[in-house]
Amino acid sequence: MKRLQFMLTRLAQGIVAILAIATVNFLLVHAAPGDPASVMAGEAGNADPQFVAQLRHHFGLDLPLGTQLVIYLKHIVHLDLGYSYRQQLPVVNLIMQRLPATLLLTGSAFILSLIFGVALGAWSSRKVGTWVDSAISVVGLVFYATPLYWLAMMAVLLFSIKLNWLPGFGYFTVGANLSGLARAWDILQHLVLPSLTLALFYMAVYARMTRASMQEVAQMDFVKTARAKGLRPLRIERAHILRNALLPVVTLAGIQAGGMIGGAVLTETVFAWPGIGRLMFDALLERDYTVLLGCFLVASAMAVILNLVTDLLYTLVDPRIELS
Repeated sequence: MKRLQFMLTRLAQGIVAILAIATVNFLLVHAAPGDPASVMAGEAGNADPQFVAQLRHHFGLDLPLGTQLVIYLKHIVHLDLGYSYRQQLPVVNLIMQRLPATLLLTGSAFILSLIFGVALGAWSSRKVGTWVDSAISVVGLVFYATPLYWLAMMAVLLFSIKLNWLPGFGYFTVGANLSGLARAWDILQHLVLPSLTLALFYMAVYARMTRASMQEVAQMDFVKTARAKGLRPLRIERAHILRNALLPVVTLAGIQAGGMIGGAVLTETVFAWPGIGRLMFDALLERDYTVLLGCFLVASAMAVILNLVTDLLYTLVDPRIELS
């Protein structure tokens, strides 16, 4: 009952936060230079002011900004994200077409970064001061400091163009008409490079945080007591140090899981991955405000949901923490 009450409270707070974020996004997007009606008129080869005015009136862009905001928020409450000027489709349909690819990419990258980041951080903590610790720290620092777009282009150049081991672009092999397991294997091959590229940065972050957190917990009194009782070092590390050290890692992972959608913009653009990130990039270039706002809203909603899941995971990692 207490858990259900906590979830309902957090959901209500999340809805308010999403509406606040939607308001800020709306104001920021409309403060940016560029008018979608002018862009469409220019591409149509008709820059006549009367034609531009007709387009602005048709899409409601001539209304006062406050009126447009109220209409936009009313549509959001009814789960209506609007209509794309450019694609001639409802924004919900466009996002739902791209969402599976983004969830596959960010989900696989998140799992890879968390598993290998925690494992490398724990290994580094056990080998403090040795060459293993130094090697993990140096490699982590390199991946942390390397720009994501450069890493993506180098991965394509080496593994796709030079060695021809993996496909470098796209979601699947166009024209192959594969189905079943053959299609799944084809998508998996296309997924390797973008997911690894996106995971390496976060893997370095989790490794450094796990190492630092384990070093801090290892100096606490309850760990010294466990050692004095004669418990085996491996049991102390797993049951006492790592479990308590995971709390800040879980906190950071919950925050960054939502942020991975933003990081996927570069990855999806470089690898021609047909996800929400690439949809956002195209919408930005085309001044398709409704699509851009819809993508922002979905990313915000996912961040709120993942933060709620993170709060619930606290009680599993450390049962002493109560939901309140």
